[in-house]
Amino acid sequence: MAMPHPATLQASPPPSPLALHLALQTLTWMSSLAALSGLKNGSIPWSPRLENAGKALQKNLESADLADFFTAVDGEARSRLAAFSRGVNRYQTAAREARPPEPPVFWQDGTTRVLDYGTRANSGNEGAWPILVVPSLINRGYILDLSEKKSLMRHLAGQGFRPFLVDWGAPGPEECDFNLTAYICWRLEPAVDEIFDATRQPPVLLGYCMGGLLTLALAARRPDRTAALALLATPWDFHAGQEATIRMLRSSYPVLEAAIDHWGELPVDILQAMFTSLEPFLTTNKFRRFAAMKDGSGQAKNFVALEDWLNDGVALTAPVARECLFDWYMDNATAKGVWRVDGEAVRPGDIQAPALVVIPEKDHIVPPQSASPLADALPNAVAKTVGAGHIGMVAGSRARTTLYEPLSLWLNQTLTEIK
Repeated sequence: MAMPHPATLQASPPPSPLALHLALQTLTWMSSLAALSGLKNGSIPWSPRLENAGKALQKNLESADLADFFTAVDGEARSRLAAFSRGVNRYQTAAREARPPEPPVFWQDGTTRVLDYGTRANSGNEGAWPILVVPSLINRGYILDLSEKKSLMRHLAGQGFRPFLVDWGAPGPEECDFNLTAYICWRLEPAVDEIFDATRQPPVLLGYCMGGLLTLALAARRPDRTAALALLATPWDFHAGQEATIRMLRSSYPVLEAAIDHWGELPVDILQAMFTSLEPFLTTNKFRRFAAMKDGSGQAKNFVALEDWLNDGVALTAPVARECLFDWYMDNATAKGVWRVDGEAVRPGDIQAPALVVIPEKDHIVPPQSASPLADALPNAVAKTVGAGHIGMVAGSRARTTLYEPLSLWLNQTLTEIK
């Protein structure tokens, strides 16, 4: 029986995939009830990291009435599931604020566009230094321009730079067979040349998450178009701090390979499910919190804007999916020095440009252990650890003080020295 493509199935209401999140909540409820008798008599085999806490809990339950405790756990589980459902329903019906107006398109090829955020902000400053900002291929780039107040792009423009944002779009007919080499050589390299021709200055290259690796390869290939390099939450050693993820990928390899073969891409719902596996209860917990937020509050509006972005993912082409999942994650090609772009190995040690490596210490997508080796590998790098998560760093309530302002300071100091 042929597998239908997720895009042809009846769309599930976000958060995507909703069925997975509901199943996690329900299974937690059911397994909690099933484990109660074993919890009290000490027959549950605890993992080593939970053994002490388990023994303490068992001792506290020695005098508890099992029926009363069962009723309490059942009530708490039902309450959590109901709160999650309320949060999802509220999110689905929430009013949406208009997104910030899109800046002019500076360059385009296929579905890839480069947006010029500095045209209006620097209309009287022809010498504004260009910055090419490269996001991930998986999520939309507007996480870096989420709202008027949560926008790294608009902040950089307001600081006197001329930032350009790569908007990858969803793969179209031209990009359906693209691998990473094609995205780097056929899209980023022509774009950076156009920026240089327009500004007469080599841009700063700034990459976020997976976009950081694309940016790193661009800097290695085109040192003449790299004034400086800034890498935000960029993985390098994929086996550091991600042991569980690697085990999951190895066990899922046959299924993932079959799915990519069948659909000719890695669909968004599969990607979302894989991200969920990194922090299984993150989504359910945050929707329970959203259910308790005040209507119309800034906190609630920011939640809706961010969740809309999270559910606006992009499928990966088959070649890119294989390179990312199997070459990067499973084989750790980057840290081993065997990742190649157009036949040439990408070696950070060859990049002489000044570099800033920003490492979010609460990142569960790119753990600090995965990102920090890149700072060690770049000859002229400065590492900065920030107290934020992967997304909160660029779009959270403290993003301005955590990232925007320190980044602007480093850019000004670095570019002053270059001048």
